[in-house]
Amino acid sequence: MRTAVVVGAGIGGLAVAGALARSGWQVTLLERADRVRPDPTAVVLWPNGVRALRALDLGAGLDAIATPLPDGGVRRPDGQWLVQPRPTPADRMPVVVHREDLHDALIAGLGERVELRTGVSVRTVRAEPGQRPSVGDGRQRFEADLIVAADGTDSEIRRQLAPESRVVSSGCAAWRAVIPWYRAPRLPADQSVGGETLGAGYRFVAASLGERGSSGASSRGGIYWVATAAGAPRPEPPETQLTLLRRWYSGWPTPVGELLDATDPADLVQQEIRELRPLPRSYGFPAGPGGVVLLGDAAHAMPPHLGQGACLAFEDAATLASLLRESRLPDAVVAYDRLRRPRAATVVRQTRRMSAVLQARGRLALRARDAALGAISPRLLSGAAASAAQWRPPS
Repeated sequence: MRTAVVVGAGIGGLAVAGALARSGWQVTLLERADRVRPDPTAVVLWPNGVRALRALDLGAGLDAIATPLPDGGVRRPDGQWLVQPRPTPADRMPVVVHREDLHDALIAGLGERVELRTGVSVRTVRAEPGQRPSVGDGRQRFEADLIVAADGTDSEIRRQLAPESRVVSSGCAAWRAVIPWYRAPRLPADQSVGGETLGAGYRFVAASLGERGSSGASSRGGIYWVATAAGAPRPEPPETQLTLLRRWYSGWPTPVGELLDATDPADLVQQEIRELRPLPRSYGFPAGPGGVVLLGDAAHAMPPHLGQGACLAFEDAATLASLLRESRLPDAVVAYDRLRRPRAATVVRQTRRMSAVLQARGRLALRARDAALGAISPRLLSGAAASAAQWRPPS
């Protein structure tokens, strides 16, 4: 029986661990935290992420928890349209999913061949010719045919195998929250929850999780919002952070103020936006009978401006699972690098271009951004959407 060690029990690690187990592998899943639990926020999945989950045999679970996310357009803080809402073809429409619902679906897909160990902080990795790859936490060493590094942006495995790739700040921070329906504001009939608003270094995006008053697609329905602001994360407690957000976004068009007013400090999740520069030179490191691969944010952490972080992690998992079914293990490690590195580089490049547009500051920069956004943003977003819609797992 082939064996794997997956390091990191985030959504990418859970997805690949379950996929390997369903293919007959014996999997050890290592998580540094004492408990495996997601943030109480949500995630947007574009068609490539949805297709990857279906390739991982998780499509039925996704259908039960996902809410379609139509195009809501882009506005300025004064309410004027920068980009009008446009019809979205069904095959290019993203969906929004509560992270706790997604986490539950991934946990349900693990099966009996996955042994989950929490409180394990991996400190060393061995990936040398002639020896089985392994990782260790200073007390115990875990050997396997394959090691999957899904241990996030601060991956210790990547730091040792790809030291050229450094974690750097993207120059902004994000705040996320899900307002449950019983606290969500009731908006006028002509006001939509969805869409985004762009200001001088500030961005606000909102989406509905299911529908008010019904069981909906998500068992944890409500309104999801994410606010992004240039600068470092705030050290103050959530109550003060929420006060600052209400001040920064004061006067912005409906539903921005209403959503912030309905948010409880306990709903708020702050995140520093960081990325890898440069990307690792390799995502696959052959060793012994198999090797080590990088997956998810460990391989390609990027700003969230195109919503592709989770989608690429699921692409990674689906690609790896497919290659391992069709190829010898050492060959699969090499093929994984060959397929995933160019794909990640393309999406990261698109994301950085959008980041430069979204983070424009200063009067002249904003005038240029507003004048060009109607052409630039749709072109970038359409390119990303087309790339997402065309992706297929290897057969």
